[in-house]
Amino acid sequence: MKRWFKYVKPYWPWFVLGPVCMIIEVIGEVRMPTFLQAVINAANDGTLTAAMGWRAMGGMVLNALIMMAGGVGGAYFGAKAQVNFAADLRADIYARIQTFSFSNIDKFSTGSLVTRMTNDVTQVTNFVGMMLRMMLRAPGMMIAALIMAISIRPKLSLVFAVSIPLLLIGVAIVLSIGFPRFKRMQEKIDGINAAVRENVTNVRVVKSFVREDFEEEKFGKANRELRDANISAVKVMITTQPLMTLLMQGTILALVLIGGPIILRGEMPVGDLSAFITYAMQILTSLLMMSFMLMFSSRAMASGKRILEVLEEESDITDGTAAAGEPADGLTDGAPASAPRVTRGAIEFRGVTFRYYKTSEDAVLNHIDLTIPAGATVGITGATGCGKSTLVSLIPRLYDPDEGCVLVDGVDVKDYHLHDLRDDVSMVLQNNTLFSGTIADNLRWGDQNATDEDIRRAAAFAQADKFIDSFPDGYDTIIEQGGTNVSGGQKQRLCIARALLKKPKILILDDSTSAVDTATEAMIRKAFREELQDSTKLIISQRITSVMDADLILVMEEGRITASGTHAELLRTSQTYREICESQLEGKEVS
Repeated sequence: MKRWFKYVKPYWPWFVLGPVCMIIEVIGEVRMPTFLQAVINAANDGTLTAAMGWRAMGGMVLNALIMMAGGVGGAYFGAKAQVNFAADLRADIYARIQTFSFSNIDKFSTGSLVTRMTNDVTQVTNFVGMMLRMMLRAPGMMIAALIMAISIRPKLSLVFAVSIPLLLIGVAIVLSIGFPRFKRMQEKIDGINAAVRENVTNVRVVKSFVREDFEEEKFGKANRELRDANISAVKVMITTQPLMTLLMQGTILALVLIGGPIILRGEMPVGDLSAFITYAMQILTSLLMMSFMLMFSSRAMASGKRILEVLEEESDITDGTAAAGEPADGLTDGAPASAPRVTRGAIEFRGVTFRYYKTSEDAVLNHIDLTIPAGATVGITGATGCGKSTLVSLIPRLYDPDEGCVLVDGVDVKDYHLHDLRDDVSMVLQNNTLFSGTIADNLRWGDQNATDEDIRRAAAFAQADKFIDSFPDGYDTIIEQGGTNVSGGQKQRLCIARALLKKPKILILDDSTSAVDTATEAMIRKAFREELQDSTKLIISQRITSVMDADLILVMEEGRITASGTHAELLRTSQTYREICESQLEGKEVS
């Protein structure tokens, strides 16, 4: 509960004024039957005058205006509180997701995180809005109407001793059945979101393999599961209202059957029974409102639990000891004065073992020991799935090793401020991403303060300047979401230019030229040597031509470094490396 109060506190005036206005509306609503009661009793006694009628009418109009003011005020203040609550909650979820490591995201899945941030937040905030409108209104009306009913005829009020417990039992049964069903429904929405996201993201692959029918069936299955879960949950709702209505009508019938003989005996005026029935309706209506609140709470509780799972999830990657001090004056991002920075780019792996799933017996990396001097160019090659990408992902702490440590410039990467470490390390992935915006906007991800000249220079080094200039709008060309309006090779070159603008101390290229022809790749490698002479460069590639000129080449097999050395040395000492070379190069090139 404390976690949710955080989103209430900044807007407490709206959270207070909304229910207070509803109480004003309730007071007016409970007073309304008294006017009719007096008029009916006077008419029945033959004492009704025109003046009494006008007074009653005036009182009812004034009362109605008070009710309207309370209702409008409650709706207005409640809406302000609800939308601000929702905005802050969404912002916190988004900020929390930004701190997640890859393993945290893998735990939830992207589709589930999207659902929790959209649909689940909607369910919770709708419930908050309902609570603001009914939290005090429903119980307030029930108590006030019950007091008024008892004041009219205490013995007749005994009818409520039967109807109210029956209604509460019904609500309890509905809640016990409804909560797990609504939770299951939210989980099925995750499945729908995941299916849609995967299909839209990979629509070109789907069409190229003519797999539309398969994708439709996969979506259809997720859709049917959501439909069935929806029907299961709705069954609870649709059976509730008829039962509640039956109970209300049964109560009114009981009051008429009991009150009728009392009136005939002259023990109670007709106006009193009319007012009593109105109060009975108000009591049962308020109980019905509370029952609906409880029913909606079952869905909101399921969504709230899923939201809290995200908000309370601790990131696997946090700032370490040297970066955990108090921030110094003039420093940003909370970095303390003692926080280290990468100055040279020397890298060392000491006994590193890593598993993606902590319970798994098979490690992706096994006892890696490796030293890379500052400014060196290191090539990494090996079969698919041997751990190449995982190895370099440990340097900027996208993951942390289970055993051993990774050091940069002699400092454990866990002791760096995360912002500083990742600012000094740049990764270019094979399937790197471009964002919606212009080409210039995308390149400035590397350096927000880069001038137009800086951008053009980086693009030229990445061999991207020619195709950019061929576009009518040049560097102002709009990139569609995910970079779908540029080719794979163009996308890779833009990502390389973005990395060059960053001027990193450590540059990691993870198969980032796989869609680029060999001649262009050779020019890009030349640019690396000229532009990033002092930076440490790690090049992962299946192409021998991409790594053969490196100062050090690593051959990886099943999570281990099985051979290392220069191209010439590995041709003599590593059978695996030689076989890779022979499969790609002519005999003269191999030697």
